[in-house]
Amino acid sequence: MPDLQVEEETAADAPHSILFGARVILGVSGGIAAYKAADLASKLVQAGATVDVIMTAGAREFIQPLTFQALTKRPVHTGAFEGWTEGSFGHVTLARDASALLVAPATANTLARLAGGFADDMLGAVALSTEAPLIVAPAMEHHMWRHAATQANVRTLAERGGTFVPPESGRLASGHEGDGRLASTETILGTLRGVLGRGGVLAGWRVVVTAGGTQEPLDPVRFIGNRSSGKMGVALAEAALAAGATVTLIAGPTVRQLPAGVRVERIGNARELLSAVESATAEADVLIMAAAVADFRPDHIASQKIKKRAGQETVTMELVRNPDIVASIDRPGLLKVGFAAETESLVEHARQKLASKRLALIVANDAVDTIGSTESAATLIRPDRAPLALPRMSKDALARRIVDEIAALLPAGE
Repeated sequence: MPDLQVEEETAADAPHSILFGARVILGVSGGIAAYKAADLASKLVQAGATVDVIMTAGAREFIQPLTFQALTKRPVHTGAFEGWTEGSFGHVTLARDASALLVAPATANTLARLAGGFADDMLGAVALSTEAPLIVAPAMEHHMWRHAATQANVRTLAERGGTFVPPESGRLASGHEGDGRLASTETILGTLRGVLGRGGVLAGWRVVVTAGGTQEPLDPVRFIGNRSSGKMGVALAEAALAAGATVTLIAGPTVRQLPAGVRVERIGNARELLSAVESATAEADVLIMAAAVADFRPDHIASQKIKKRAGQETVTMELVRNPDIVASIDRPGLLKVGFAAETESLVEHARQKLASKRLALIVANDAVDTIGSTESAATLIRPDRAPLALPRMSKDALARRIVDEIAALLPAGE
């Protein structure tokens, strides 16, 4: 057994997001949602992507090219016949260098033109020339979205390998309610990460992630819980998706923002979590148990709100132990990853859990420092080597580091 010597990894070793260094062509077409594409371009740039914007003639009726030029620090493409130079061959260069072609918003007219293969504007020419994956986020009035012609165009593009980010329901520019609103920036980015990750280190693997704290009811309005926000579990789900995995996220009630592109199941208490994990891992390859599970629950749940009584200074209640979920899941071939949030003797306690729960990897960190925070320092512990202490980093960066570690533990050649 390795000793308790702790190796250290420097911050420079932490990997970047899958969007870092990606070359994304953002096609913007002419609908009222065109203004939302500015936020999308900004978020892509912030994530480290190089963004080339193509605007249709209709898009320029709603928003000026200067907006995108200011956000991306790159020229905005507006015509199919832009001049070629020694170093840039118009749509040919854009198409060749692209990591992904993202059309957001895509109007009904743009969907029809893409499906029909028209190449008389820059967007159409690039779409026909590129081998990069196509991601389409439609936005239009709901009757146009539901029309048989539009749906036929959607099917055509999907059959050719295009990925769709369906429109959301809500109030439309027409004043009506319907399912024609452009999906949120977070949803579009989540889908893009999933598409870019198809050849990633977890491509082909099925991963189950748990996130957030459980809540054990005392009565109809009170519960025993903890301060876990679920941010680490959500970051792990996003990182696994970006690495190419098929991801199921089992989320507790404290998880507020759910990632796009993953299957989500909501649970409330520890027993519900156990049932969900048992079902989800039946055909999974990896279980990442990042949820903060309540160790105990009330032996009896009051049917009515527990009331204070005159002169009452204390309340006594019996607590019973909740199941040890990760230890009870013992399917052959399932790689299990656990977390140990401790307040003392971090490595020693984590090593004990690693053995007793039969884990391939455990992530140990300071409970006070990490719960509810956007950053964390962690120590990665495996049975076959000395603990590896990582520097303090964002939970997103830590999630990507953990995913790389998991990939290294999976059988080669799968």
